[in-house]
Amino acid sequence: MAFIDEITIHARAGRGGDGVVRWRHEKGKEFSGASGGNGGAGGSVWAVAVRDIHRLASYRHVKEFTADRGEDGKRDSQHGRNGADISIELPVGSIITNLSTAQRGGESTKSNPFNKKITLAAEGDRVLLLAGGRGGLGNEHFKASTNTTPYEWTPGKEGEEADFLVELELVADAGLIGLPNAGKSSLLNALTNARSKVAHYAFTTLDPALGTMEEFVLADIPGLIEGASSGKGLGFKFLRHVRRTRVLFHCISLEHDDVEAVYKTVRKELNTFDPLLSDKPEVCILTKSDMVTPEKIHETQKRMEQHSPHVFTVSVIDDVAIKRLKDTLVKLLRAH
Repeated sequence: MAFIDEITIHARAGRGGDGVVRWRHEKGKEFSGASGGNGGAGGSVWAVAVRDIHRLASYRHVKEFTADRGEDGKRDSQHGRNGADISIELPVGSIITNLSTAQRGGESTKSNPFNKKITLAAEGDRVLLLAGGRGGLGNEHFKASTNTTPYEWTPGKEGEEADFLVELELVADAGLIGLPNAGKSSLLNALTNARSKVAHYAFTTLDPALGTMEEFVLADIPGLIEGASSGKGLGFKFLRHVRRTRVLFHCISLEHDDVEAVYKTVRKELNTFDPLLSDKPEVCILTKSDMVTPEKIHETQKRMEQHSPHVFTVSVIDDVAIKRLKDTLVKLLRAH
């Protein structure tokens, strides 16, 4: 299933049922009083957070959601049934922007002002997007001592209606970042239960991937290149996923001639996209240590310790090194 992290949908809450004119009949009388019930309220539209990063993909061909209409009032003072609500399941980390909030009658909605953003931060979060219309009033509502046989009734109100932009920002404890072919996918597979695609060419990871290391969720962010913050390569489409991670695991292949230059390139793109990313705790992981000499490993690690407080070297084919790195990363995550 293709990974989708941005969609636009149209949603409409249900219209309220109409009030009705009905009469209570008694023996020997044509009618003895008003008994028309009120209409039921229209169904509302809710957003519910689920732990499924691929949930948006199921809406590729379903762009409109409509809640049920309220039932009209009934005789003998019975109210109509309320329309059923609908719940739109969205991934945890979804940011919902109301693009065009307005009731069909032209009144702006107080609960959903234009461009209001709503974030689904945790599994099970449930927020009201659109309220159903009120039910109309039956003629019994208008009965009074001076008007015992009212013919008045009111129609149900239209439900709220709007277009919504849904943007997903992955929620993870740590994000693996780096240039293409930095070994992020291989490292994610070695540290977690993930099964990310691995190959010897750039951009093998086209979609973010998640894995679990102990109790922590790791996200493999597709490879960045110089200019990613302005849309080059896979662009800033995936840079936003870094925002919701607590710690950055910055992966750099030791195969590069100038590891420091690679490090600075990625850091520059992060800072250009969002300066707040520079404040996130960072772990520098020098990958593919089996491809270079011990002398280069030692020299590079010393240089990189000037840039990052936590620098580690690893090869995914070295089980002992992976176990040692995993234990260290778990301790660091627990500390943050």
